[in-house]
Amino acid sequence: MKLTNAKRALPLTVALSLAAVSPTLAADDSVSIKLPPDRMQYQPGAGVELANAYCTMCHAADYVYMQPVENKDKWVAVITKMKKVFGCPVDDQDIDALAAYLAAQNAAQ
Repeated sequence: MKLTNAKRALPLTVALSLAAVSPTLAADDSVSIKLPPDRMQYQPGAGVELANAYCTMCHAADYVYMQPVENKDKWVAVITKMKKVFGCPVDDQDIDALAAYLAAQNAAQ
């Protein structure tokens, strides 16, 4: 297989990105990484605990607030995609409440 320059550079880019977060060895030889603080938090509202539990596993809160305004049904589709495609462990019973929260927060811009 012939690799393009972009494909050859990817492992180096990932390695440099990981080096930038400065992992350090603890006394028990475990690795800890200190990440920079998030620029913003999910705002108070019914369902904020769900967003903090599920959404922040993969991305910062500001990602929701910079999305185009979407209704609850669209957020249900987004959350379902996150679950099925990206492996978000969101419980089926939480999807409706999480979608309602995200729609309310997203529209509040």
